[in-house]
Amino acid sequence: MIKKIKWLTAASLVGIALLSGCGSENTNGTDNSSDKEAKKTYKIGVTQFAEHPSLDAATEGFIKALEDEGFKDGENTEYMIQNAQADMNNTLTIANNFVGDKVDLIFANATPSAVSALNATKEIPILFTSVTDPVGAGLVEAFDKPGDNITGTTDNHPEGTAKTINFIAEEVGAKNIGVIFNAGEQNSEVQVDKVRELAKKQGANVVEATISTSAEVKQAAESLVGRVDAIYIPTDNTVVSALESVISVANSKKIPLFVGELDSMKRGAIAASGFNYFDLGYQTGKMAAEILKGNKKPSEIPVELPSSLKLVINKKAAEEQGLEVKQEWEKIAEFYEGE
Repeated sequence: MIKKIKWLTAASLVGIALLSGCGSENTNGTDNSSDKEAKKTYKIGVTQFAEHPSLDAATEGFIKALEDEGFKDGENTEYMIQNAQADMNNTLTIANNFVGDKVDLIFANATPSAVSALNATKEIPILFTSVTDPVGAGLVEAFDKPGDNITGTTDNHPEGTAKTINFIAEEVGAKNIGVIFNAGEQNSEVQVDKVRELAKKQGANVVEATISTSAEVKQAAESLVGRVDAIYIPTDNTVVSALESVISVANSKKIPLFVGELDSMKRGAIAASGFNYFDLGYQTGKMAAEILKGNKKPSEIPVELPSSLKLVINKKAAEEQGLEVKQEWEKIAEFYEGE
């Protein structure tokens, strides 16, 4: 397993000659096909939209699953790992480079990377993860009807957002819930629509602050001060990559902060209903192994949901943000004590 992901920018692959992945050249003039197959090196392109703990963990889980299935980095597998740094234009450059390099499989981590990968190729197998709405994003027709060359896992558990928003309204008593998101991220639009629906059922109001870059996140958080009783951050890659800016405002102004996944909760938010992104990436890696082994085609593997879901409360963050933790919450959530 790769211990630490080494990020490359989209431009870093331009002009670099890569291995052909066909094994060493036969120099004795004979054609030994079984020997060639034994020495085959699988080339896997990894395209990740942004660098933050959840997406990083998903990539690590993906690589670990493939390692466990016999695809070992540096032995029979070569990984080309690139990060788009939350730039939509970079995602297409990365995808096109992978197509030019004739990789055996593309792992697309987050919606923008998956969309660009599918736009770049209809032939190379694509496995996506950390995608909130694969149908709405146009990646697949339905969960049980993936595309000819694409399938993967979604990070949108049907009950995930509901658990958190209902907790904010019922247990925290928030009537005005602030939401910060990038309107350019399709996955965020889907989640915010759900937040609006859930808040309305609870008699709460949603106060929105939209951003387009991570540099705008702190200002967006500050714009909510005095207008909201709590803040909720969906699994928005742009906002999550600058989450510390929101945490600093929440701590200084004593505004309870809630997030859409557990890794962000550990960074300093009060609670999240979620799962381990390493496990989600691992699920995706197991699917990829089936394809690389020739056991299945992407079209034969349905899109999968996260295998588990839990509400977790960060007691230290609650103290920092002025929210009293009630002992009875043990019945509906786990407590996070820090690492």
